Amino acid sequence: MKRIGYWIEAMRLRTLPVGAASVLAGVGLACLNGCFRAAPAVICLVFAILAQIASNFANEYFDYRDGLDAPGREGPRRSVTEGDITPRAMLAATWITLGAACAIGCLLILWGGWWLIAAGAFIAVGVLAYSTGPFPLSRHALGEVAVLLFYGIVPVNLVYYLQTDTMNVDSLWLSVAIGLLGSNILVVNNYRDRREDEAVGKHTEVVLWGRKYALWDYAIQAILPTALTFGLWLRAGAWTLVFPTLQIVASMLLLRLLATRSGHALNPVLGMTAMTELFFAAAFLTVAAIAM
Repeated sequence: MKRIGYWIEAMRLRTLPVGAASVLAGVGLACLNGCFRAAPAVICLVFAILAQIASNFANEYFDYRDGLDAPGREGPRRSVTEGDITPRAMLAATWITLGAACAIGCLLILWGGWWLIAAGAFIAVGVLAYSTGPFPLSRHALGEVAVLLFYGIVPVNLVYYLQTDTMNVDSLWLSVAIGLLGSNILVVNNYRDRREDEAVGKHTEVVLWGRKYALWDYAIQAILPTALTFGLWLRAGAWTLVFPTLQIVASMLLLRLLATRSGHALNPVLGMTAMTELFFAAAFLTVAAIAM
C-alpha cells in the first residue's frame, strides 16, 4: 500500500484538474452551440488525464536524471529523488502511460479523421519536450508558454472540433482563457521553487524576472480569462457572470497567500489554484448545458 501511495503521489493529483478543465471547456462551448457527443468527450477526458500523468512522470524522471531535484525539496515529495521509486521504473511508467494515452486517443479518429494522428504525435512530443530534449521548455522560461499551448489552445480547440466538426474564434479565445488559468499553477510552482531552481541553473520565468513579476503574472492570468470569454458567458445568460466573478475573487485571495507565504506553505495554494480553473471550466459547461 505504501508503494501504491508513492505512485499516486508521483501522479501529482493537485495538477490533474488542468487536463480535465480543457476538456470540460471545449465540451461546454459545443453545448452552447447546440452540439454534444458523449463518446468523444469521455475519450478526450481520459486521454487528457493520462497524457498529463505521463508528463508528470517524465518531469520527475528527467529532473532527477539531470540533478534538478534534491531530497527534502520545498515542493511535494519526489519519489525518485527520495529513493522510493527507481528511475528505471519511473521511465517505464512514463512510456507506458504515454502509450496508453496515445492508444486511447486513436479512437478519436472515428470522429475526427486520420489527421488526428499528427495532432496526437504533436501532443506526445509536447509531453516530453516540457522536461527533456535538446531544449527542455520548463528550463528555458517557456513553461508557461507550454502550458498555454498544450493545456489550453491545443486541447480545447481539438475537443470543440470533435464535438462540432469545426473551429472558430470563440473556441480560440476560450482555449487561451483556459491556458492562462492553467499557467497560474506553474506560476505558483515556480514561485515556491525559485531558490532551488536558481541554485541548479533552471531558468524559470520567476528565476529570470523575479517574484514581483510572478505576482503580476498571476493576477493578470486570473482576470484576463473572464475578459476573453465575457461574450460567451453573456450568451448563456447575464446571471452566469457570477461564476467567473467568483473565480476572480478566489484567485485574488490566493494571490494574497502567494505574496505572504513561502516554501511548503505554498503547496495548498497550488492545489487551490488548480481548483479555480476547474471551477471556471465546470461552471461554463454547466451553464452552457442549461442554455443548450
